Amino acid sequence: MYNDEENLYHYSYRSGSERPQDHYIPVNTDPVQPQPEKPKKKGFFKRRGTKIAALALCCALLGGAAGAGVMALSGGSGSTSLNVSDRKTTAVSVKKVDGKTEMTMAEVYAATVNSVVSINTSSTGTNVFGQSVETASAGSGFIITTDGYIVTNYHVISGASAVKVTLYSGDTYDAAVVGGDEDYDIAVLKINASDLPAVTLGDSGSVNVGDSVAAIGNPLGELTFSMSQGIVSSNNRAINVDGTPFNMIQVDASINPGNSGGPLMNSYGEVVGIVSAKYSSYANTSVEGLGFAIPINDVSAMIKDIMENGQVTTKPYLGITAGTMTSQMASQYKIDITQGVFVYSVESGAAGDKAGLKLGDVITKVNDTDITSMEDLTAAKKNFSAGDTVTLTVYRDGSYTTMELTFGVAPATTETDSNSGNSGNSGNSGNSDNSYNDFYNYFFGQGNGGSSN
Repeated sequence: MYNDEENLYHYSYRSGSERPQDHYIPVNTDPVQPQPEKPKKKGFFKRRGTKIAALALCCALLGGAAGAGVMALSGGSGSTSLNVSDRKTTAVSVKKVDGKTEMTMAEVYAATVNSVVSINTSSTGTNVFGQSVETASAGSGFIITTDGYIVTNYHVISGASAVKVTLYSGDTYDAAVVGGDEDYDIAVLKINASDLPAVTLGDSGSVNVGDSVAAIGNPLGELTFSMSQGIVSSNNRAINVDGTPFNMIQVDASINPGNSGGPLMNSYGEVVGIVSAKYSSYANTSVEGLGFAIPINDVSAMIKDIMENGQVTTKPYLGITAGTMTSQMASQYKIDITQGVFVYSVESGAAGDKAGLKLGDVITKVNDTDITSMEDLTAAKKNFSAGDTVTLTVYRDGSYTTMELTFGVAPATTETDSNSGNSGNSGNSGNSDNSYNDFYNYFFGQGNGGSSN
C-alpha cells in the first residue's frame, strides 16, 4: 500500500494482519539533553564460544531427526509406514479370436496386436527452389491374409515412392501397393512373407452405440503399437472428408495422426472398422473424443476386389461432368431450381449417355433419395455397384422427368482435376463465365472435389 505524508509516497510492506507503520519521525521541540553512551553487550551469537556450542547442538538435533525418520520408514511403528499389496498378479492370457469369446481389452490387445503393422512411406518432390526433396509419413495397417496382404487407408500411401511395413516382432519388409480407392479411402499392400497372424473380420452392422471398442496403431508414427479404448458414439455418422462423403462409425477412443489405417476392434477381437479420421477442431473450436472408422462391411468386398484385380472393378460409373447447383448458377443458366447436381457434359457411350442425360440437366433424385449437391450424389452412388439400375429424377426445361440408368464400370485409371476444389464449397460458383473451369469441373470417374469417383 501507499502512505501519503506531505505529498510524498512511501512503500509499506506488511502482512494482512499487521498495521501499517509510520514512516516519519515527529519533531520534538524540547531541548535534547546528551546522555552518556552505554557500552553495548555482545549478542549471543557474537560470542565465539557460544557459536561453536550452538552449531554442535544443531548438528546433533538434525542427525537424530534424520535417523529417527529412516527407522520409521524401514519398519518402525508410526504413521510413515507404507502399505504394500501382496496380491499375486498373473500374465494376460492370449485367447483365440473365435467370434464367441468376449474378452477384456487387455486380452483383445494380446490376441490381435501381432496382426497390426506400422507403415512408413517416403515420397520425392521438389521445393519452391526446384530442388529435389524427400518427405516421409507414417500410418498403420493390419494383416488380412497369412500370405502378406495388408489393409490400410488410401491416404496413408497416396503419392508414396516407397513403402515399408514393420511387424510387431520388429521385422521390416518392403511393401508393394496392390491397389486402392480414394473415394472409399482403402488400399491394399503386399509383403513377401508367410504364416503371418491375420485378423478376423467382424460384422460392423451389429455394432451398437455404447459398445466397447479399441483402436490399435501408431499414433504420431513413434508410439508404435499403442491401444486406445472407448465406446461407439454413433453408427452411420455422415461426415465429409476433403469433399468426399463417408458414413462412419463414430468413437470416442483417442485417435491421432499415425493411427490412420489401423483396425478398430470390438470386445471379441474382431475388426469392425478401419480407423480413418478425427476432428481436432471445428469452427475454430477445439474438440475431443471425435474419431471415425470406416465400417468394415462397407469395404470388405472392395478389399477382396483390389486383392484380385488391383482395383475396385464394381465401382459404379456415370460418365458425366457435373457440379453442385447453386442460386448463382440458376440465375446464370436461367433455371428455376437452386439445388441438385448440374450436368455440364456427358461422355459418349457411357452410362449417363445411354440413360439420356444431357447438358443442362439437374439431377434431383436417385431412386427415392433427394440429391441437393455433389456430396449427396457421391454418397448415393456408394450404395450401388456397376451393373445396378436406378431411377434418376431430372429437372429439364422447366419440368421434372425420370429415366432409368444402369451404372457402368469405372475406368482402370483416373485423373483428379487440380482446379476442382472442395465440392462442398458451393458458393464458389459466382465467378460468372468461368464457373465450370474454376469450380465445377467434377468428372464422375475422373475426379469429384479432389477425389476420383
